[in-house]
Amino acid sequence: MAFEGLAEKLQNVFSKLTGRGKLSEADIKAAMREVRLALLEADVNYLVVKKFVKNVSEKAVGEEVLQSLTPGQQVIKIVRDEMTELLGGTRSNIKLASAPPTIILMAGLQGAGKTTMCGKLALYFKKQGKNPMLVACDIYRPAAKDQLKVVGESVGAEVFTMDSTDPVEITQAALKEAARHGNDIVIVDTAGRLHIDSGMMEELSRLKEAVQPTETLLVVDAMAGQDAVNAAKAFNEEVALTGVILTKVDGDARGGAALSVKDVTGKPIKFVGVGEKMEDLEPFYPDRMAGRILGMGDVLSLIEKAEQAIDEKKAMEQLEKMKNQQFDLNDFLENLQQLKGMGSMQDILKMLPGGNKLAGMEVDESQFKRTEAIICSMTMQERQTPGILNGSRRKRIAQGSGTSVQDVNRLLNQFEQMKKMMKMFGGKKGKRRGGMMGLPF
Repeated sequence: MAFEGLAEKLQNVFSKLTGRGKLSEADIKAAMREVRLALLEADVNYLVVKKFVKNVSEKAVGEEVLQSLTPGQQVIKIVRDEMTELLGGTRSNIKLASAPPTIILMAGLQGAGKTTMCGKLALYFKKQGKNPMLVACDIYRPAAKDQLKVVGESVGAEVFTMDSTDPVEITQAALKEAARHGNDIVIVDTAGRLHIDSGMMEELSRLKEAVQPTETLLVVDAMAGQDAVNAAKAFNEEVALTGVILTKVDGDARGGAALSVKDVTGKPIKFVGVGEKMEDLEPFYPDRMAGRILGMGDVLSLIEKAEQAIDEKKAMEQLEKMKNQQFDLNDFLENLQQLKGMGSMQDILKMLPGGNKLAGMEVDESQFKRTEAIICSMTMQERQTPGILNGSRRKRIAQGSGTSVQDVNRLLNQFEQMKKMMKMFGGKKGKRRGGMMGLPF
C-alpha cells in the first residue's frame, strides 16, 4: 500500500515525542528535520515540503503546545490537521449536472489505467442507482475500443462506439444516444498520451469546448511520483481540470503524488484506485488518508466496507440465531464469505488504529479457504448439527476438502468455543451489530 514507508518513518518520529513529558523548541526542530527528510524521501514536491514543515513548526513551538501536559499528542494533532489540508481538506464529490446527463471527460497519460478507471467509475455510479454510458473516443490506439467494450461488459454499462476519427463527432452522437436510452452519466474515454503532446492537448481542449463536460478528471499513476504531479500541472494548464483520480495506490508508491498534487495544481483528488478489481475504487477523504499515514487508522472506511459486504437483513437474522443458540456452520460460512468480501485481512488491519504495526503480522489468508472447503464438504445435516460428526464423518470431510482430520477438528473446536461465547453474551441487553461474529481475526 502507498505511504507505508512514509507512515513508518513519521510514526517513529512521533513515538519519540510522545515518550517525553515535556518538549523544548529544540525537540520540535529536530523532529521537523526528520519529518522533512521523510517527506522528501517519499517524493513529495520540495516546495510543498518546505511550506508544510514551516506551517507545522510555527504552530508546534507555540506556548500552548510546549506548556501542554501532552505536548507530543498536540504536535501530532497539528501534523494531522496540516496533512489533511495538504491532501485537500475535505472530501470533493463528483459534481452532478442539474439537468442530466452528467458528462465526465477522462484524460491521462498512457499506462495510468484510464480506460479501466472509466469502468470502475461506471460501476461506482451503478451502485448509486445511476445509468452510466461509456464513450470510446480513443481513435489512435487500435485496441482501445475493444478494451472499453470488455470493461463496459464487466460492469454492465452501455458502451458507445462509432467509426469516426473525430472525438467531438463521436461524443455528440453519444450524447444523443444517451438521451434516447436514459443514460444520466456519460463517461468519455479520451486518447491517452505517451507524453504531453501539444497536438493531442489541442484535440482534448476542442472536445471539452464542444461538449462542456460537468467534470474533467485526470487519471494519474500514484507510482509515477513527481512525474504524475508534473503531468497534472501540465494538463490543468491546458484544459482546466476539475479533479484528479489516483490509480495503483495499492502498489508500493511512496506517496509523493497524493501529497503534492492538490497543492501544486489546486485541484482535488476525487477517487483512488486501490486494486485491480472493478470494485476497487474509493472516494478520497483527506482526513481519513492523513489518519492512515499517521497510524490513527481509518475506522470510517472500514465501517463502510463492512456495510457494503454485509446484508443487513441477513445480519439481523443471524443475530437472532445467536441469541437463540441456533447459529450453525451455514451461518459461520456466510460470515466468512462476508469477511472475504471486505478485502484482504492485511488491508483491514491497516484501517485499525495502530494498524500499520498490526499489518506486519503474518495473516494466513489460506486458512479462510481451508475453512470454507471443510464446511462445503459437509452435508446440510452435518452443518446444522455438528454434534453428529463422528470419526468416520470427519475423515470423509477431510478427504473431500483436501485437508487433514486435525484441520477439521480445529475448526469444530473453534466453532464450539464461539458458541460458548455467544451463550455468555446472549443474555446481555443492548444493541449489537449482526454478522462477522466469532470469525478468527
